[in-house]
Amino acid sequence: MTNMPNKRDYYEVLGVSKSATPAEIKSSYRKLALEWHPDRNKSPNANDKFKEINEAYAVLSDPKKKETYDQFGHAAFQPGAGGAGGQGPFGGGGFRQGPFQYYYSSGGGGQGSPFSGFEDMIDPFEIFEQFFGGGFGGGRQRRAHPTYEIEVEFMDAVKGVTREVHVPAGEAGGGSMRKTIKIPAGVDSGSRIRFDEFDLVVSIRPDKRFRREGDDIVTEEEIPFSMAALGGVVDVSTVDDTVKIRIQPGTQPGTLIRLKGKGVPHVRGSGRGDHYAKVQIAVPTHLSKKQRELLEELEASGQ
Repeated sequence: MTNMPNKRDYYEVLGVSKSATPAEIKSSYRKLALEWHPDRNKSPNANDKFKEINEAYAVLSDPKKKETYDQFGHAAFQPGAGGAGGQGPFGGGGFRQGPFQYYYSSGGGGQGSPFSGFEDMIDPFEIFEQFFGGGFGGGRQRRAHPTYEIEVEFMDAVKGVTREVHVPAGEAGGGSMRKTIKIPAGVDSGSRIRFDEFDLVVSIRPDKRFRREGDDIVTEEEIPFSMAALGGVVDVSTVDDTVKIRIQPGTQPGTLIRLKGKGVPHVRGSGRGDHYAKVQIAVPTHLSKKQRELLEELEASGQ
């Protein structure tokens, strides 16, 4: 097997032996694609490395191309070379390759389809889901518009955020291009945002303090037993600021106190949801003698 100058051996690129099984090649590719994706790896050569990994996998994952490569090396895939249809594996003709780039066809994978002969290539959604986190429901269907999933922080979804992401660029094996996208305030998990070249489905990372129910926010507010009985004032953190709310005497566990307009902005139209503070009562685990006597008196009085 001969290699073109300055081109690394594809087996070396993927870190596998020539006798590696298809499963081993696929597994190594997934690992390296995630490691070297330019959004995750900030090394100056990450984009070139990422492209090199995609190129190696496009050949070694296809039995016919792999056989040709084993016999003739890189030379077999140069323009004008024999044994590969007269063009390199990335010189034209649509086929799926790499973690993101793919083409859709309403005709399936039959003869003449861009997918013909490439049915075993890696599903791009599998890598994209791993990179951004979370699953993608129904993403394996072929649609007219490429669809990806992106995970955002809870507060970024509430307030909106501008992000830079990498999306497929040009021909198969051409790496990726950086796009600046704006995610509007108020998006919820499952929201679909359409851009010129693709759609994004939003997945939101849960927050420890806030629970979202539609455009409303719910928080758990723990107060001492004495405040529940006698009343008082407590600070409540909302997605915007901290507000003081009054606890009425005799407040029961599970009481919901509504803070109007302190929830999530409506993604369509004006206005916002509400914030609900759910009162929980903290029961003391250690009582002083005086406290115990007072509670026993209260119990004896039938209160």
